This record gives sequence, structure tokens and C-alpha cells, in this order.
Amino acid sequence: MENEKVKLAIFDVDFTLTKRETLIEFYMFLLRKRPYLIKHIPRSLKAAFFYAFKIYDSGKAKENFISFIDGVKEDDMKELVKEFYEKRLSKILYKDAIDTMEKLKKQGCQIYLISASAEFYLNELYNINIVDKVIGTKFTLNDGIFSRKIEGKNCKGEEKVNRLMQVLKKENIEVDFKNSYMFSDSLADLPLFNLVGNPYLINYRKKHDKIKILRWK
Repeated sequence: MENEKVKLAIFDVDFTLTKRETLIEFYMFLLRKRPYLIKHIPRSLKAAFFYAFKIYDSGKAKENFISFIDGVKEDDMKELVKEFYEKRLSKILYKDAIDTMEKLKKQGCQIYLISASAEFYLNELYNINIVDKVIGTKFTLNDGIFSRKIEGKNCKGEEKVNRLMQVLKKENIEVDFKNSYMFSDSLADLPLFNLVGNPYLINYRKKHDKIKILRWK
């Protein structure tokens, strides 16, 4: 029997599911636990500056910003991200985003979170028990030690579509894209918006001719 097509409800994370940028939140969380990480602030500020002036692309900027994970052991990171979710990440979720997830889940959608942020801490969003899949930027793990080096490509723009398609192919899932949903705060996600029949911009400050804008709190 042919596989039945599934409907997806795809959510960006930063400023769509969360009220703040998760990478900065993660750094601030670690800084309180490990004050010596303050030494990374100049590098992080330089990365943000170079990205703003298009000297670094988003991937290189991210690798430089996240240098504070260099040398962290996998077991230690598991404990850190668990605490990060409990104390910080879970506190900055938009209630409207969770309500929308629950509503669409009841309507038979699978809930996918696709983000340019780091997958190693975004995986904690599986604690939201209606989330089916988390896809984010992967960072290199060698011999149980993390490094700032991105594995593959930064999960942004067209790469989000590529990563989604890889997952769907691997898990043999056929999608009814016409009746699927996409939610994001940014037109950087236009490749995913163009994929679905129901695109929504979240808290977008300008008008848009084709994509409906939702105000989430």
C-alpha cells in the first residue's frame, strides 16, 4: 500500500518559537556557570561586527561566535544543555507558538523545528512532547569533544530545505506540502515558505503582499 502523505507544521526557532536568540541565551547561561568564558567576548563581538558588515558569512560568524564550546566534553555538554533548557530555554517560549503547535498536532500535522541555531542544544526542545523532529546546525564532535567547526553547512535559507529533504528521504516520508504550514519571523526562510501552502510571518514589522503576519506573545 502506498504511503499516505503527511502534513507538516514547520517552525523556525529564534524569534519564532522563542522570544530571544537562543545562541546568545546559551552563552549567557554558560557565562554564569563558567565566568572564565568571558575571554571569548571580544571574539564574539568581532564575529557579530564582521557579519553585520558582510566580511564574514553567517557560517564563519557563527563558528567564531561559538568558540566557547571548544573542548567541551560530550557528557558535560549533555548536562549543560539539560540545565539550559530547564532554567532558560523553556522560559522564553512564545505561548502562542506552543498553542499553535498543539492545535496543528491535533489536526494531524507533524511538528518540525528547523533552525540555524545549534542542534546540540535545540535537541532539548524534544522536551515539548508534541515535537516530532528537530533540525539545526551541527557542530563537529571528535572523540567525544566538541569544537566550533560546523559539520556540513550552516542550516540557513536554502540549506534548511536541503536538510528537511534529507530527513524525509531517510525516513521515507511523503509530504503534502500544499496543506503544510511554515512559521518564521524572517524572510531568510523564503525557501521554506515557498515550499508550503500555508506560510506565516511571526511578529514581522513590515507588510507583506503574500504572507500573512501573526502577532505572537
